[in-house]
Amino acid sequence: MAETITQPIVPDFETTSEGRKLAIICSKGNLDMAYPALILANAAVGEGIETHLFFTFWGYDMINRKTAAHLKFTPLGNTATHLPQGLGGIPGMTHLATSQMKKSIAELDVPDVPEFLDQIVASGGHLWACKMSADMQHLTEADLRDDIEGIISASDFMELTDGAQLLFI
Repeated sequence: MAETITQPIVPDFETTSEGRKLAIICSKGNLDMAYPALILANAAVGEGIETHLFFTFWGYDMINRKTAAHLKFTPLGNTATHLPQGLGGIPGMTHLATSQMKKSIAELDVPDVPEFLDQIVASGGHLWACKMSADMQHLTEADLRDDIEGIISASDFMELTDGAQLLFI
């Protein structure tokens, strides 16, 4: 009996980034939810992909001048921490968890959130703020980072990023 040799199936990932768009909706403002969006945005701009981040609801904490440098991480209610949930409610636990996470991130030479956003914009990424969220939180452009390109509606963002891959974080 003859041996059958099977050739591997290798998908075509279209190595060109020309014409590709990525739209990331940033809806969470806690430290552990900020980094996935920023890491993906950084990777995309590094690959030459047109990248747009839209900050809405609690994601505004990432671009608000008063809160951006003070994002926190809490293990309370987060089962992925693999800690007994009762520990999360102990006074000081959020501070401890936040300090530990920031230390771990810094050890990997990953910048803090404001600096990471600086790098993304310097590499060609676009930052947009949600109008409804601004209205709800009584915020104006003066409250936000200087490099926010505008406070726009969700419809405007959808129009702006027509044809983009969309991620909701």
